Amino acid sequence: METAALDSPAQQAAAPTANPATAASQCANCETPMLGPHCYACGQSEKGLVRHFSHIVGDFFDTVFALDSRIVHTLWPLLTRPGFLTLEYFAGRRVRYVSPVRLFVFLCLIAFFVAQLSVDWSRSVSVNEPAAASEDAVGGDMERATTVEEVERIRDEALAGLQESRRGSAGVPGLDGALSGVEQIVKKSARLRIAELNGGAAPDAATETDGEDRGCLIHQGDGCWTPARETWLPQKISDWSTIKFSHISRNIKRVEADPNLLKDALFGAIPSTLFILLPIFTLLLSVLYLFKRRLYMEHLIVALHSHAFLSLALLLALLLEDLNPWLAARQPLAGVFCSLLFGLLVCWMPLYLLLMQKRVYGQGWPMTLLKFFILGNAYAILLSVGAALTALFSLVSL
Repeated sequence: METAALDSPAQQAAAPTANPATAASQCANCETPMLGPHCYACGQSEKGLVRHFSHIVGDFFDTVFALDSRIVHTLWPLLTRPGFLTLEYFAGRRVRYVSPVRLFVFLCLIAFFVAQLSVDWSRSVSVNEPAAASEDAVGGDMERATTVEEVERIRDEALAGLQESRRGSAGVPGLDGALSGVEQIVKKSARLRIAELNGGAAPDAATETDGEDRGCLIHQGDGCWTPARETWLPQKISDWSTIKFSHISRNIKRVEADPNLLKDALFGAIPSTLFILLPIFTLLLSVLYLFKRRLYMEHLIVALHSHAFLSLALLLALLLEDLNPWLAARQPLAGVFCSLLFGLLVCWMPLYLLLMQKRVYGQGWPMTLLKFFILGNAYAILLSVGAALTALFSLVSL
């Protein structure tokens, strides 16, 4: 009786309307019935771009950064459980967490964006005095000097001021090179003025070939200097290097006036540098754990998770550093607690990487410590070279 009732005409008429979305939904491209958000026959998505803009924005962040509930389940174990996310990924439990690539990209970009906002190099060094001293020496006082002794006195005072500025600006990337460039300008201007006062024509920087002046700077006007072209280099390479050095010379004066220009360019380029160094770091892991017979992509997952952790730790450290003065002014104990958290976070970073390496690769402590030491030193060298090149390219592209 129950079967007859289910098969009655009334039930049959009502059945198609019970779930109209399931019955009527089909792919607009191949007309295959849809069993999910994507067609299993042709792969076309059920959703297109013709919908509310807020939905488009939400899909963008979900596609690029996976900023949904998975970010909550990912950040805490990433920060507190070394190697957990990597082992989960290897075990096939991936859908509940943000993918390693998206996680690294998102945290790296956010961390260095916050660094650009929170770090201020103009507070740590003042270059107005050396810039003013060098400008007076090159463009003013030296031109008005009437004796060789007066030119030498002005030159020595300017160089002494630059040396004092170098000692005060220790640790600020890029400024040592900027001050060296100003020293070159002061010395060159003094040589030219002394030659004029001695009754001879000022030496042409482009034609000086003695050992002292080989490769010296050529004045290009507006305070810009470029090196004399080396004849042993190919013409195209020499022209390219001259143009780039001219850019650096112009940008040095801008950095002298506002060091934050170099800071912004440097921090903006560091994520790209890390992307380039990431495969090299992965290759180092592959060599150190060659006999583990793991795939290169497995080592890449380890590298992505470790770099994502470092980016997250850097982000938290910057936030704590910015909050510390504000909290200390209102509640001294809160400032002390914030400083304590900052110190613990700094100590946690190398310990986390060591524990992660131990848990993921499962070797004994002696081999793990040895490989951690080798990997850390090798990667520190890579980071130093990468940072130097990044600073140079940033100075060129300001």
